Amino acid sequence: MCKYKAADSRYDTMEYRRCGNSGLKLPLLSLGLWHNFGDHDDQDNAREILHTAFDNGITHFDLANNYGPPYGSAESNFGKFFKQDFKQYRDELIISSKAGWDMWPGPYGNFGSRKYLIASLDQSLQRMGLDYVDIFYHHRPDPETPLEETMGALDQIVRDGKALYVGISQYNAEDTAKAAKILKELKTPFIIHQPRYNMIDRWVENGLMDTLEQNGLGSIVFSPLEQGILTGKYLKGISKDSRAATEGSYLDKSQITDEVVSQIQQLNKLAEKREQSLAQMAVAWLLKDERVTSVLVGVSRKSQLEDNLKAIRNIQFSTEELKQIDTILKF
Repeated sequence: MCKYKAADSRYDTMEYRRCGNSGLKLPLLSLGLWHNFGDHDDQDNAREILHTAFDNGITHFDLANNYGPPYGSAESNFGKFFKQDFKQYRDELIISSKAGWDMWPGPYGNFGSRKYLIASLDQSLQRMGLDYVDIFYHHRPDPETPLEETMGALDQIVRDGKALYVGISQYNAEDTAKAAKILKELKTPFIIHQPRYNMIDRWVENGLMDTLEQNGLGSIVFSPLEQGILTGKYLKGISKDSRAATEGSYLDKSQITDEVVSQIQQLNKLAEKREQSLAQMAVAWLLKDERVTSVLVGVSRKSQLEDNLKAIRNIQFSTEELKQIDTILKF
């Protein structure tokens, strides 16, 4: 196996944005390892994706305890690649993980208790062969555990030297403000929120983005392509190899209606005028807002990542283009 050497040009074209009011900057694109890094995936392909990312200035690799399948396998496999290829570059990388979803049996392997979060991160660090993660997130709100306990666990994790910064994911504006208040009082370096956001799903615009700005927090958004809807996959309806045609997929066939197909066809025409693919325009549309620190992309192969990287060449939109997008999507 050839020893990996990162490209000397890796910082030439990537742009980095400050994460809220913190000292940390993140690349406009970050790599999510939620699929294609499990035990059943092609390991050479996964390794090539990581190399391509870092060679192009993507310094942030985003994981979670339950990424796989099976749970934990994405972290274990990343740990192997880290040891082989990236250990010498540790101080150039931002590695994040999360806990909050189902991970192990029984009452202590889910949600937001102090016991779960601290135990889960200990497991994650062991799987990845790391002393610390750069960012550790609570992965989803817990309706039963007091917010003070969950935020207190995040604070403890930083004080124990197991994370440099903390974040939350999928919290609404009200709970984000409460979390920020608690963590500010504890003097915890809370810097980032990871919400779902794209052209179609804009729930964050109803208060969350304003709350983040008011509290000096950055955002890293996931699902920029709405499960593949905002790509060329469905321009002619549902194809056999699409996510909507796959059993057990998050995307249901019923979501690809005639109206949706018509909308993405219109969006695709606009993207072509911008000399972008629909997927590239969807990523660029998110980055038009400076409050979006980074966009998380998950890819199946190197060429998809290279295609996403082209999106950052043009993240400017005219007022007319934005109006057209809103009209097409009925906003």
